[in-house]
Amino acid sequence: MRIGLSPRRARALIVAVLVAATPVVALAAPQDRYYERSFVLAANDRCGLFEPQLTAALTAAAWQARGAALRAGSNDRQLAETAQRARARAVTTPCASADLKMVQDRVQNAFAGWSRTARMEFPGDRRKWSADRAAYARPTWRLMQATMTGASPVRFGVVGGMDRPDQLAAVVSWQGRSRPTGVRIVMRDDGVAPRPWLSPDLPPVVQRRAFWAAGVTDADAMLLAEGRAAGQAWLFPAAAADALSALDPREVFTVEFVFRDGSIARSTFEAGDFAAGRAFLAMGQV
Repeated sequence: MRIGLSPRRARALIVAVLVAATPVVALAAPQDRYYERSFVLAANDRCGLFEPQLTAALTAAAWQARGAALRAGSNDRQLAETAQRARARAVTTPCASADLKMVQDRVQNAFAGWSRTARMEFPGDRRKWSADRAAYARPTWRLMQATMTGASPVRFGVVGGMDRPDQLAAVVSWQGRSRPTGVRIVMRDDGVAPRPWLSPDLPPVVQRRAFWAAGVTDADAMLLAEGRAAGQAWLFPAAAADALSALDPREVFTVEFVFRDGSIARSTFEAGDFAAGRAFLAMGQV
């Protein structure tokens, strides 16, 4: 008796992966999509099915599916159980299975276009992340969400270029006031409050954590909002990006600008599919 995936199950996996980059419609089952993509990733971890670039694409797809499932009403516990079932199924599927080989071939064909895809958008409940893998000589936004604080445009995300590593940054062009003396990212502290805080506001102060900017430079023109001639780029440590990736996609976080007089201006952002966007960037520049 052959142990592995039935043809029907294999076809289901193929279909699930083929739609990895498409929005989740109301009649779809986001938790099922998360299961399928988790299975393929687990099988890849065990059997070495895909090259690193394709693995990054599948990881982005899995993060997308997780975000869609949470927005559709699933919770962290349910998704953890879903991923565990997927990993258990992968363990019992032989690497030499003909059905798994079929899934591997179809996934490679389905994601061939991803290697040439330079730009993607990752929509959320209220805001989106825009990702750009194109190679630029000057610093540019690789992953970005935009908002306004009063009349001042604020952009936040990952900045990179051909000759510089990616770095988390906030770029602001202040309207009508001096530049801040310090900037911090504020979010839920999952070490203190492990459950997502699903509110349009931040959790209580005792449940928050902050990452202060490690430096500031004049922003390159490529990073400025349209119509702005100047601005500042505040740069954050890598740990801040990892912490953002761990947030529930429905949560918000703030970028807080602290001024010399003690006043604070806040910009609110949605965590959304930040982790999926980072995985998309991990495919490399094109």
